[in-house]
Formats: sequence, structure tokens, C-alpha cells
Amino acid sequence: MTDPRDPRDPRRRLPAVDAVLAEPDVAALVAAHPRGLVVRAVRDTIEHARANGGAAPSEGWGAAVRARVQRLAAPSLLPLINATGVVLHTNLGRAPLARTARDAMARIAAGYSNLEYDLAQGTRGSRHALCRDLLVELTGAEDAIVVNNAAGALLVALSALARNGEAVVSRGELVEIGGAFRIPDIMARSGATLVEVGTTNRTHLRDYEGAVSDRTKLLLKVHRSNFEITGFTAEVSAQEIAGVAHAHGAASLYDLGSGLLMDLSPWGLAGEPTVAEALASGVDAVVFSGDKLLGGPQAGILLGARAAIDACRKDPLARAVRSDKFTLAALEATLAVYRDPERALVEIPVLRMLTEDVEQIRQRAETLHKDVGRDSEIVEGESEVGGGSFPGVKLKTWLVRLNPQQLAPDTLVARLRANDPPIIARIADDRVVLDPRTIFPAELEAVTRAVRAALDA
Repeated sequence: MTDPRDPRDPRRRLPAVDAVLAEPDVAALVAAHPRGLVVRAVRDTIEHARANGGAAPSEGWGAAVRARVQRLAAPSLLPLINATGVVLHTNLGRAPLARTARDAMARIAAGYSNLEYDLAQGTRGSRHALCRDLLVELTGAEDAIVVNNAAGALLVALSALARNGEAVVSRGELVEIGGAFRIPDIMARSGATLVEVGTTNRTHLRDYEGAVSDRTKLLLKVHRSNFEITGFTAEVSAQEIAGVAHAHGAASLYDLGSGLLMDLSPWGLAGEPTVAEALASGVDAVVFSGDKLLGGPQAGILLGARAAIDACRKDPLARAVRSDKFTLAALEATLAVYRDPERALVEIPVLRMLTEDVEQIRQRAETLHKDVGRDSEIVEGESEVGGGSFPGVKLKTWLVRLNPQQLAPDTLVARLRANDPPIIARIADDRVVLDPRTIFPAELEAVTRAVRAALDA
């Protein structure tokens, strides 16, 4: 490797920042973009050349800086097309919002709002009141609050109901959720002391009864929403746990997870408890997400008995994890659609995708296959609910399988990701497949263009 102190080192001949800025192509960029952005792009381009032994960009300094400016100016959060068939894809933002929810966010974003202002009294109000009435109306709960996500809601509930005391939970329910966040870690942060009962596969009512002491403040039930335990198993129902808690003067909490407001068993989706079922168990509070099966924005929803929810509302952590005005606007609009269940099945994208007739999916697959043409075929396949919901459940679907002769699957999916907008596909049996279940009808033309371009590149 050449010594950078050697006068023959090419890196010593790299131009200064001012010299590159003076080039006509680069100077023109300053007129169209903030100067600071262009200067950063120039510095990055020079450093890239330095890291490559001092070789000037093959396309020229002007073109290289222009490309860097475009990358720096582009937003990092982009809309994309989900062709994976995973309806609630955590990496892709989970639930797409209904139009009414999107409109509500835009309306609130345009100006001021009564986020924390009581219009009737002309005094300070509380954002916790904004979605409360709808949640109470739809679920029958006595009270409700909304925070920024389900982990935050669980943290608040544990802090309010079990801080400086013991919280009893089954070993089989000490789950890890996305991003390596674990129930025991959340419990530790809340100030509650974890008391494990039972075993991984079998926990009995007597285990809870034997664990209760004068330090017990809470019994926790966690729905295993992202995995299954089968075989020699036993678990205690939320109703039984609530009974033990009430008999000993402790609180009970049900971490439900996915927030299913409607029974989807007519469409083959069974095994996931609904919010109504969780409340009917008699627990003091229920926790669930807003952006999973409910089909709304990211939010943590806490509802249940008035005393328990009031304690959560007053806990200092409730402010730390409070929701913003956009979340509350979108959630309220989404909840309002549930007043008419048939309308909800049509207008809330998650529900529509989960309950769609497989024949309609096949029609979209045929359209996509016809437009892509060569190197594709229609095959039967399976979609997934995703988002830690209905573990093990598969949905019948029709896939468009791409079969290019001289193109590796990894190369093809990379080309689709590089499209504008990016297309996220998956590989099955060493072939790239597209699942129309999660491709909206208005996106089919864009997918067709992207696939053709990727195959012909």
C-alpha cells in the first residue's frame, strides 16, 4: 500500500473541496439545492475516492457529486409495495391505514387542534379523553387510555399496578417480542418483581395459588401471539387467573397482543382471542396493539376496570409514552369504522386482505402473470397473517412465480428492491414469488413494470 506521505501517492492529488465546488456541474447543483447539502456531498465523494486509493470517479466529479446529492436529499422512509403475502409485516410498517384514517391525519396536520384543550369549558383538557369514548362504546370496557405502543402500555400497567410488589406470570408466557424485547425485561423496568410459576409447557391453577403472597400485587396473563406450544401442554385461562387475583386482593392484567375486535373464524382464522373475550374474563386491564389486527396506527391500548385504568392514567410513565395527535386522529377514525362491521371488512385494509375471497386473489395473479408474460407462472401458495398474530395459521393464495433462465433469485429480488417504488418479494423453493394478497389493485401496473425491468436488465 502506498504511503500517504509519498508525493507519488494518488491521494495527494485529490482536489480540494472548493475546487470541486467550482466545477460548472457542481456549481449548478448549489443553485438547486442547499449549499450545505452540496458541500457534504462533495466531501463524501472526495473521501470515497480517497478510500479507493485516490482514483477519481470514473463518471467524473460532477456526475459523482450529483448522484451523492440525490442520495442525501432523498427521504429515508419510503412507501413501497408489499408482495410478500405477509399481511402484518412488522419490517414493512404493519397495518396500512384506511382512507378515513389517512384523511384524519392530514386534517389534523394542517393546523392547530384541541389535542389538550377542552372546547366546552375553555380550559386545558387531556389527550387521554380523545379515543376513550369510542373504545368504551366498541368494547364495553369501563375505561380506556391510549399510549404510543403495546410495550409502552404494558410498562405503564405494570408500573401502575405492580410497582414495588410482585407480578406472577407463567414461564410459558415469558415471551420475546420483536427487536429482542422480552417480557421479563419490561417487568424489571416497571419496578415490579417477576415471580415465575409453572413450566415452559405446563402451568396449573395451583401454581398461581401457591405463588400468591402478601407481596403479590398483580397476576399477569400473556397471550402467546407469535408462537405455539403443542403436545403435552396445560395453561390457565385468563378467567381463572382473574379469580385468583381478586380472591387475594391483587390486580390482574391480560397482555392480549394483536387487538382483534372482530371474530374472523368464518374466514378460517380461529384461535386468536378477541378484545371482548379478554374483557369478559374479568381481568382488571387488557393491553393490545393498534397497528396489528385492529388495522390502525401504531398505538398501545389499555382498557378495563375504571380503577385500574385510572391508576394507569395517573402513573408518571403515562406521559413518557403518550401518543401524538396524528396517532390519536388515525386511531379514532379507524375505530369509528368498526361501528359498522361490514364496512370495516371492506375499508380497513388488514381486514379486507385477511378475509378476501381467494378467487379474487387469483384474478389479480392472472392479471399480473399476463402482463409480465414470459418467465412467469401461477401457482398455489400460502399467505401469512404476520405481526405476531394467529401463529401457525396459513391462508390459501395464488402466487406469481418468476422463472428467469439466467438470473439468480437473490439478484432478482435485489433489482425489485431497487425499483421506485421498491417491490418487496420473497423467495420460495429457490424462485422469486409475488403474492397478490398484499398487492393493492392500484399497484399491479407498477409491479408489472418493475418485474419487466428487472428481468430485462
